[in-house]
Amino acid sequence: MYYSDEIIEEVRSRSDIVDIIGSYVSLKQKGTSYSACCPFHHEKTPSFYVSKEKQVYHCFGCGAAGNVFTFLMEYDNLTFPEAIRQLADRSGISLPEQQLSETERREQNKKQLLKEINRTAAGYFHYLLTKTSHGKKGLDYFHERGLSDETITSFGLGYSDIYENDLYKYLSGKGYKDSDIRDAGLIDISEQKGATDCFWNRVMVPITDINGKVIAFGGRVLGDGKPKYVNTKATAVFDKSRNLFAMNLARRSKRRGIILCEGYMDVIAMHQAGFDNATATLGTAVTLGHAGLVKRYTEEVYLAYDSDEAGTKAALKAIDICREVGLSTRVIDLKPHKDPDEFIKALGREAFEERLRDAKPGIVFAVDTASKNFRLSDPEDKSRFGREVARILSTIEDAMTRHNYIDSIAETYRLDRDGLKQQVREYGTAAEERRLADEVMRETKPEREKKASAFEQEKSYGLLLTWMVNDTGLFEKLDGIISEEDFPGEGYKDIAHALFEQYRKNGVVNPAALVDIFTEPDKQRFAAAVIQAELPEETGPEEREKALNDIVKRVKTERIDRELSEGDLTRMPELIREKSGIDKLHIRL
Repeated sequence: MYYSDEIIEEVRSRSDIVDIIGSYVSLKQKGTSYSACCPFHHEKTPSFYVSKEKQVYHCFGCGAAGNVFTFLMEYDNLTFPEAIRQLADRSGISLPEQQLSETERREQNKKQLLKEINRTAAGYFHYLLTKTSHGKKGLDYFHERGLSDETITSFGLGYSDIYENDLYKYLSGKGYKDSDIRDAGLIDISEQKGATDCFWNRVMVPITDINGKVIAFGGRVLGDGKPKYVNTKATAVFDKSRNLFAMNLARRSKRRGIILCEGYMDVIAMHQAGFDNATATLGTAVTLGHAGLVKRYTEEVYLAYDSDEAGTKAALKAIDICREVGLSTRVIDLKPHKDPDEFIKALGREAFEERLRDAKPGIVFAVDTASKNFRLSDPEDKSRFGREVARILSTIEDAMTRHNYIDSIAETYRLDRDGLKQQVREYGTAAEERRLADEVMRETKPEREKKASAFEQEKSYGLLLTWMVNDTGLFEKLDGIISEEDFPGEGYKDIAHALFEQYRKNGVVNPAALVDIFTEPDKQRFAAAVIQAELPEETGPEEREKALNDIVKRVKTERIDRELSEGDLTRMPELIREKSGIDKLHIRL
């Protein structure tokens, strides 16, 4: 680490994990913890928990775990120093000049180089488009799409020439190495053909990161070639599941919410018309990464998806994804036109502004879409429609909002309000039961038995460490009874060593700081998971004392059994005496 422990601790102590994670996902308080659907995997029922007291998070579904630094590193694909700098900026902390390790310096320099190569390529594509006869057909295409020269310049639009190694020759002539141009996602290298451009004979749209740095490109073929659209493949600086086109501009907009479109040409047209809060995914459906990125800047999303069947399906999926991170959605009706670009060209800015004001809430859109699949004049079909409505409404977590939708939709479609309310309640209960049943059925009986056995064998270590984190008074009560050496393997033993060392040095423990002791992500997740383990819910002091004694005896017994199995005859009498005295142990709380 190249920031001092004091600096790291200052940044961490002034960066409340609930506030930070709450800016990405919608956290709901449950007792002393906060929960949400996990931002690292798709789930319907929350299994992601954040502890304000311990300043760590843990997902009991996928195993993601850590502190405020590891969250930013995993979610935003940041390095450790980048996460520290981001949190320091947020907290108003001035950081000293950092000293990078050689590995970290190479990684940082590589990313800067890839962005530089992409920026150079963007400049070349823009030059070809605006200054050469070869690029005239690309310029004509943009003009035919209604884009002004100012917009073309503002977005840095370009053209890739008809030759399949044109960009490669230009970039290599600038001194860039083949391997770096390839790593930037701009060329392919093969034994048969050597270096060939990934983009040629296409109009080019630069894709930037949240800070406006060029990290990738989208290219649309001129003519009838296939595929019609091509985006840069994944690189060290570009992940299409976590980047949104023009989000660097949309986040600074003064307009309400974010407008989410399907394509970058729609976004460019909308920005030109004054809707500078528009953004788009990059050749993929909306992901939790996209929704989390939007959540940093707004609570409300307007979906301006194509009005065809595919666009409707995409909108319904986006509504579900956005709901998981706590974003409210509204759907813009573009009919009779297909997309925002066509709509604005045909009807103009004011008409789009009106459609924006009249956008339907996502839940209403989902119900209206479902209604088209039923004959509501048929009593039985109407009952089936009512059950589908109940299923949709059961996904709304906030009780007041759910009740308001029940009232409104029951009135609109003339459904029995009390019957709908009961079905919504039943769907919510049934969904949770199905989830639990699915988890059990996914495992075979031997797998379940093996998993249960392993869990029983190891849970005592985690529970004891968790208990000591929660109640530092146990260090004195367990002095001479439990030590680091009672914990097995690198995992538990490393955490125990760090925990005991913290206590001996400071007289207290800092759970979040324990995570940073480990440099490997797997160990960080393991440490956070142990710290977040659930303690037994005992009802009184006697039950709690009994539970603690049972755990301590189990930990010591397992440690002695491990040593006995090693077969050291010189220690065997001592170990047998120690084991025989375990039953006499009694720790008082």
